[in-house]
Parts: sequence; structure tokens; C-alpha cells
Amino acid sequence: MRAEPRTILRFLLENFESLRDLYEIQLSDGIVKKEILKTICGNIQSQLLEYKILRTIDDDFEFHSVYQNLIEFIISEFKPLLPETIEKYNSSISKLYQKIVEGIDGDTQILKLRVTELGTEIKAFFELVERNTIGLLKETRVIKANVEKIEYREKIIRASRWIEEYIVPLNRILDVNHSESVANKLHAIGQFVNTKRLSFADEQLRLQFEQLYHLIISINDGLLKQSKIITTELLPLIDRIRTESMILTGWIEFLDNPEKYATPALLRPVRDFAYSDNIFLNTKEFFEQFTKEDAVYLDDERAEKDKWIFNKKFYKNKLQSDLPVNDFFVWCAQTLAEEYKTIELAKFFELVGLVFEKDIDPQFTGEVELQEIKTDKSTIRFPKITINKHA
Repeated sequence: MRAEPRTILRFLLENFESLRDLYEIQLSDGIVKKEILKTICGNIQSQLLEYKILRTIDDDFEFHSVYQNLIEFIISEFKPLLPETIEKYNSSISKLYQKIVEGIDGDTQILKLRVTELGTEIKAFFELVERNTIGLLKETRVIKANVEKIEYREKIIRASRWIEEYIVPLNRILDVNHSESVANKLHAIGQFVNTKRLSFADEQLRLQFEQLYHLIISINDGLLKQSKIITTELLPLIDRIRTESMILTGWIEFLDNPEKYATPALLRPVRDFAYSDNIFLNTKEFFEQFTKEDAVYLDDERAEKDKWIFNKKFYKNKLQSDLPVNDFFVWCAQTLAEEYKTIELAKFFELVGLVFEKDIDPQFTGEVELQEIKTDKSTIRFPKITINKHA
């Protein structure tokens, strides 16, 4: 009988360190030798086979891909894949999409399965791209820190190989403007799915197209992010490793065999002064500008003007005492003219603001003809408003 899922999960939890050691051995050697398995997991070897965590390869063992991917994902130990491995999704996604287009009016059950499979393939494609980017970043940071103490020449070889075999092809896969790229194919699929999610007759299929559309939108955003990581972080880092290593390698080669190369002019004697050759003329010109003083006239004329402070309470009481007012705007103009002889625009609009007081009840007469009022700066036309009583 097959073990219960909880039993398998508990086993993975309790023996994770041993499984991680086995995974790292398989990662480096490609397989787990039976002697090593017995040494590390002798007491749980039968369970590893019973739970199908390991499978036999002749007399040796290896992880089932499901468990290998699980451990790989948990510890973020992603080994960079060749772009050809990711490129295969271009074919599978294209074929499924073509089948969906051709069978859009056919059997609905087959169509539903194809839409589901297309979503699965798209998600698997993105996960591989994401894992590849993480793996390449980790590899480049390790080589940048030179933890393994490898030679400069080897660093150049590795950096060049990453750029030519991994980075450039992967970037082509993610280039939405490239006609043969997976990203371009996803863009075309997204446009097709967008129309079907709004107009397809079958409700369940319409919902599936809706889910697929949102998945593609999310994946496209994720691919754009991965492409930015490659172009702005990964590619410059690898290129810097390659450039620095080439310079250092060349310098070490020169130091090892200095007689083979002409010594470069590292130090060239140059005679110079701390000041300019034209300092005398520049200084003379600077001081000559102060020898002739032009007459300066200061106009101290100031227009003293008292600032008018609007006494709202005073004018409000005056308005209430003059009620009823047949024409409010004319009343404002006359009030200012009586007090100041002129109607200043600023004062006029301060006074007009009384019409918005809560205890004032303005009434619009409805007359078409407008009243003209001349101020010190302009002539303004107003409608006729009456105020007969308190609000």
C-alpha cells in the first residue's frame, strides 16, 4: 500500500538534512552511489525507495524529479539551464494555442482541457525562466567573490560562456519584439484570449479564458521583470567580471614575461605651473573694472499707503439698517463712494461678500438688463439683486 501523504511529509521534515546532503551529492556527481547512500541514510534507505523519493539506476540511486525540484526550490539551489531547455516551451505553447484556435467551435470538453494545459505550460515556462535567472545571479556573485580562488583566465572563460551560452539566448527568448520569442507568442495569445473571455458563448469556457487572460498578464509582467534583472544587473556584473579579469590577466602576463613586451609609458614627465599663463592679464582686467565708478542714483520715493481692513460687522449693520435694499450692488458702490469718494475694486469686492452671509436673504429679480458699476480699475456689469429682510 502507498504511504499516507502526511507520513511522507513528516518523513521529509524529520530527515531533511540527510536528504539535502544526498541532493548536493547528486548535484555534483550526477548520481548517488550505493556506498554513500548507505553511509548517510542506511537506516532509512528502505523508506526512501518505498516513498519513491529515490529510484534505482543499476546499483546506484537518484532522486525522482518531483522531490529533486522540491528540495531545489526550498533551498533556492537552482542550477542554470541551457536556453534550449526553456526554448522547448515555445513549441509546446504554440501547438496548444494552434489547437485551441482550430477547435474553438468544436468539442467543448477537449477545448477546456487544452485551455487548462496551455495555462500549465505557460506557468512551467515562467518558473524555469525565474529559476534560471536566480541560478545565474548566484553563480556570478560567487565567481565575483572568487570563493573558489579560481584563476583570472578561468574567470574570463566562465564569464564569456555565460554571456554567449546563457544570457544572450535567454534575453532573446524574453524579447517581446522578437517574432520567434516565447514572450512574443504570449503577447499574441493574450490578445486572442482577451476577445474570447468577453464574447464566448459557453460560460465555463468564458471563465477559463478569463483566468488564462489574467495569468498571461501576470506572466508578462514577471517576464519583463526578469528581463530587466538580466539587462540591468546580471549582464553588467558578468561583463565587469570579464573585463576586470582580462585586465588583471594581461598585467600578470606582463609581470611574468616583461622582456617580451615593451614597457608602457606609465609615467611621463610634464612641466606645468600651479597658475595660468594668463594670470597677470586676468588679474589686471579684474581690478580695472573698479577704477571707474559710475554715478548711482537711488530713488527713495515710497508710496505710503494705508492698508484697508474690512470691518464686516460695521458694514453688515449698515446694510441691515438700510433694508430693504432695491439693488444690492448699487448700494455697495454708493456706500464706498460716500465714504471714500472713489470706488476701489478690492474694497468693492470685499463689500460684495456680505451677500453670502447666512442672515442675509438676497432675491434675484430676474431682470435681463444689467447694471454697470465703474470702479477705479474697470467697469463691471451686475444683475439686479434685492434684499428686503433678514434671512
